[in-house]
Amino acid sequence: SSVLRLVIGEGLGLALAGAAVGVALALGLSRLISTMLFGVRPSDPLSYAAIVVLLIGAATLASWLPARRASRVDPTEALRAS
Repeated sequence: SSVLRLVIGEGLGLALAGAAVGVALALGLSRLISTMLFGVRPSDPLSYAAIVVLLIGAATLASWLPARRASRVDPTEALRAS
């Protein structure tokens, strides 16, 4: 269970950092693309929240699959292989 938490925690940490940087850049650059948006304000909080939730969900799934596989490995076999 600790291996599972470690792998998922690292994956989610990177995803949250990327989401924070992405939202900051998107808000900063939203004035440039405001003429291309129809029916959505450039700083629509619902759109930003939906995208962040979608990306965090994808990152959770993407880190859970390898974490599950890593948690099934016998520690003595892993140490012997390295």
